[in-house]
Amino acid sequence: MKRFRAIFKKEFRQIRRDPLSLGLLIFVPVMLLVLYGYALSFDVKHIRVAVADYDQSAASRRLLDSLFRNPYFTRGPVLASQREADAVLQHGRARVVLVIPRGYEEALARGEEVAVQALVDAANANTASTAIGYLESVADRATRQAREDLKATLRPDATLPQVAPEPRLWFNPELKSATFLVPGLIGMIMMLSAVIATSLSIVREKERETMEQLRVSPVRPEELILGKTLPYVVIGLISMTLILVLAYLLFGVQVRGSYLLLSASTLLFLFAALGLGVFISSITRSQQVAFQAAILSSLLPSVILSGLIFPIHNMPYFIQGLTYLVIPRYFVATLRGIILKGAGLDVLWPQLAGLLALGVLFNLLAARNTRKAV
Repeated sequence: MKRFRAIFKKEFRQIRRDPLSLGLLIFVPVMLLVLYGYALSFDVKHIRVAVADYDQSAASRRLLDSLFRNPYFTRGPVLASQREADAVLQHGRARVVLVIPRGYEEALARGEEVAVQALVDAANANTASTAIGYLESVADRATRQAREDLKATLRPDATLPQVAPEPRLWFNPELKSATFLVPGLIGMIMMLSAVIATSLSIVREKERETMEQLRVSPVRPEELILGKTLPYVVIGLISMTLILVLAYLLFGVQVRGSYLLLSASTLLFLFAALGLGVFISSITRSQQVAFQAAILSSLLPSVILSGLIFPIHNMPYFIQGLTYLVIPRYFVATLRGIILKGAGLDVLWPQLAGLLALGVLFNLLAARNTRKAV
């Protein structure tokens, strides 16, 4: 019994001496509960819809009112013509472009079938399939309303009107899940390998007690960080190349955009991810704690808060705010833009600016803490 009490007290002293481990033990379950409880949602809501209404009639306005009366769709930009649809979908200002043809109201009055075209961004196959289902439901309601309006005036054998949606799927017309998931998985895999590898670098020096030798050497913190991260940059670029080759061979995912822009984006991502890894390494004292912190800061945000699986716009606002500090959020969006949509710098510059800002932040923090250690 005495030995048990002694070990019990000793273990508590060990935990108390390492505040980071104590924080991981206490706050990680709480954080996971909050993230999983609020962020994990398979409901697709607030799908942004741009509208090109060529009819401008009372019937077309009723259709739009019915569309935006539910929580599944939100109003996007109003387009003067269908030619603007490409730019709207490329920049992500809308997920769907609804095109109401001229003569919509007159065709309903004549009891004809009216085709309402819907241009759907199918880069996210799950959202696209759900949006099509919602649009078909809205079309059914519009059909019932038009038939009720004409029921009193039509002959029993008269043709009844019908609204028929005609979806056109862009960027992923086959609605393949792999096409949507592979670019996101590339971001997650690269994030894991980059952060975990570098998070163990400086802390390994501490465990081996070689940090004392660095203290008396003329090596500056910036040189130490650069020397420890550059090899991982080379490894990261090689890994990225292999992953893209495998994505093409196994899943048929091709890069539709610029390889030069893809390379520059990857370098910016590695700049941010490796900076985070070195920062973790500089504030931890053991490889075990560094590994746990690396997993916590890379794997979970990559899956939950990056848009890899769960749409960010479906999350509560305070969770959406947290995603701005998540490196994969910007890299996943960039990869999908370049690989699936062939987007250029004019579309992706906000994502690249986010990677650059986080890279500067984490590398400055890493240099500051490394300076204290060295």
